[in-house]
Amino acid sequence: MGLGSGSAAVLVVEDEPLVRTMAADILMDAGYRVFEACEAADALAILDGRDDIGAVFTDIEMPGGMTGLALAAAVRDRWPSMPVLVTSGRVRPGAGELPNGAAYIAKPYMPGELVATLGKMLPHPDSGD
Repeated sequence: MGLGSGSAAVLVVEDEPLVRTMAADILMDAGYRVFEACEAADALAILDGRDDIGAVFTDIEMPGGMTGLALAAAVRDRWPSMPVLVTSGRVRPGAGELPNGAAYIAKPYMPGELVATLGKMLPHPDSGD
Protein backbone atom coordinates (compact mmCIF):
# COMPACT_ATOMS: atom_id res chain seq x y z
CA MET A 1 0.00 0.00 0.00
CA GLY A 2 2.51 2.65 1.14
CA LEU A 3 1.66 6.32 0.81
CA GLY A 4 -0.41 6.02 -2.34
CA SER A 5 -2.34 9.14 -3.25
CA GLY A 6 -2.83 10.23 0.37
CA SER A 7 -0.56 12.68 2.12
CA ALA A 8 2.66 11.43 3.64
CA ALA A 9 2.49 10.31 7.27
CA VAL A 10 5.12 11.09 9.90
CA LEU A 11 5.49 9.47 13.32
CA VAL A 12 6.58 12.03 15.95
CA VAL A 13 8.28 10.42 18.97
CA GLU A 14 8.76 12.85 21.87
CA ASP A 15 8.20 12.40 25.60
CA GLU A 16 7.43 16.08 26.33
CA PRO A 17 3.73 16.57 25.46
CA LEU A 18 4.02 20.27 24.57
CA VAL A 19 7.04 19.71 22.33
CA ARG A 20 5.35 16.71 20.68
CA THR A 21 2.19 18.73 20.05
CA MET A 22 4.20 21.63 18.62
CA ALA A 23 6.08 19.34 16.21
CA ALA A 24 2.84 17.60 15.21
CA ASP A 25 1.15 20.96 14.56
CA ILE A 26 4.08 22.17 12.43
CA LEU A 27 3.95 19.01 10.32
CA MET A 28 0.16 19.02 9.99
CA ASP A 29 0.26 22.67 8.93
CA ALA A 30 2.74 21.61 6.24
CA GLY A 31 0.27 19.00 4.97
CA TYR A 32 1.57 15.82 6.58
CA ARG A 33 -0.57 13.31 8.43
CA VAL A 34 0.91 12.82 11.90
CA PHE A 35 0.96 9.98 14.41
CA GLU A 36 2.40 10.50 17.90
CA ALA A 37 4.26 8.35 20.41
CA CYS A 38 5.74 9.29 23.79
CA GLU A 39 8.51 6.66 23.83
CA ALA A 40 10.37 4.27 21.55
CA ALA A 41 8.40 1.15 22.50
CA ASP A 42 5.13 2.91 21.56
CA ALA A 43 6.70 4.07 18.30
CA LEU A 44 7.74 0.54 17.33
CA ALA A 45 4.26 -0.76 18.16
CA ILE A 46 2.70 1.91 15.93
CA LEU A 47 5.14 1.13 13.11
CA ASP A 48 4.43 -2.60 13.45
CA GLY A 49 0.69 -1.96 13.11
CA ARG A 50 0.70 0.46 10.15
CA ASP A 51 2.02 0.48 6.60
CA ASP A 52 1.34 4.14 5.80
CA ILE A 53 4.02 5.88 7.87
CA GLY A 54 6.73 7.33 5.65
CA ALA A 55 9.16 8.83 8.19
CA VAL A 56 10.00 9.00 11.89
CA PHE A 57 10.91 12.22 13.75
CA THR A 58 12.32 11.37 17.18
CA ASP A 59 13.91 13.04 20.17
CA ILE A 60 17.14 11.42 21.39
CA GLU A 61 16.49 11.54 25.15
CA MET A 62 13.39 9.58 26.15
CA PRO A 63 12.18 7.42 29.02
CA GLY A 64 11.57 3.71 28.71
CA GLY A 65 15.12 2.44 28.28
CA MET A 66 15.46 3.09 24.54
CA THR A 67 16.92 6.34 23.25
CA GLY A 68 16.00 8.00 19.98
CA LEU A 69 19.33 6.82 18.56
CA ALA A 70 18.48 3.23 19.47
CA LEU A 71 15.02 3.73 17.95
CA ALA A 72 16.60 5.10 14.76
CA ALA A 73 18.83 2.00 14.56
CA ALA A 74 15.84 -0.31 15.15
CA VAL A 75 13.82 1.44 12.44
CA ARG A 76 16.80 1.20 10.06
CA ASP A 77 17.09 -2.55 10.75
CA ARG A 78 13.38 -3.31 10.35
CA TRP A 79 12.32 -0.72 7.75
CA PRO A 80 15.56 0.02 5.85
CA SER A 81 14.05 2.57 3.45
CA MET A 82 12.24 4.63 6.13
CA PRO A 83 13.81 8.06 6.75
CA VAL A 84 14.50 8.98 10.38
CA LEU A 85 15.04 12.55 11.57
CA VAL A 86 16.60 12.82 15.04
CA THR A 87 16.55 15.90 17.30
CA SER A 88 17.86 16.98 20.70
CA GLY A 89 18.53 20.11 22.67
CA ARG A 90 21.37 18.57 24.67
CA VAL A 91 22.81 15.58 22.81
CA ARG A 92 24.50 15.88 19.43
CA PRO A 93 25.17 12.53 17.75
CA GLY A 94 28.82 11.79 17.16
CA ALA A 95 30.33 10.36 14.00
CA GLY A 96 28.79 7.01 13.21
CA GLU A 97 26.01 7.26 15.82
CA LEU A 98 23.25 7.94 13.28
CA PRO A 99 22.25 5.01 11.09
CA ASN A 100 22.53 5.39 7.31
CA GLY A 101 19.71 7.50 5.94
CA ALA A 102 19.08 9.31 9.23
CA ALA A 103 19.53 13.06 9.73
CA TYR A 104 19.83 15.36 12.75
CA ILE A 105 18.50 18.83 13.62
CA ALA A 106 19.19 20.62 16.89
CA LYS A 107 16.52 21.92 19.26
CA PRO A 108 15.19 24.51 19.32
CA TYR A 109 14.42 24.17 15.62
CA MET A 110 12.41 26.62 13.57
CA PRO A 111 9.22 25.29 11.94
CA GLY A 112 10.64 25.95 8.48
CA GLU A 113 13.82 24.06 9.34
CA LEU A 114 11.84 21.01 10.46
CA VAL A 115 9.63 21.03 7.35
CA ALA A 116 12.57 21.63 4.98
CA THR A 117 14.76 18.92 6.53
CA LEU A 118 11.94 16.38 6.52
CA GLY A 119 10.98 17.46 3.01
CA LYS A 120 14.43 16.49 1.75
CA MET A 121 13.92 13.03 3.22
CA LEU A 122 10.27 12.46 2.28
CA PRO A 123 8.21 13.68 -0.68
CA HIS A 124 6.12 16.66 0.37
CA PRO A 125 2.36 16.10 0.15
CA ASP A 126 1.88 19.33 -1.81
CA SER A 127 4.71 18.74 -4.29
CA GLY A 128 2.33 19.56 -7.16
CA ASP A 129 2.45 23.29 -6.30
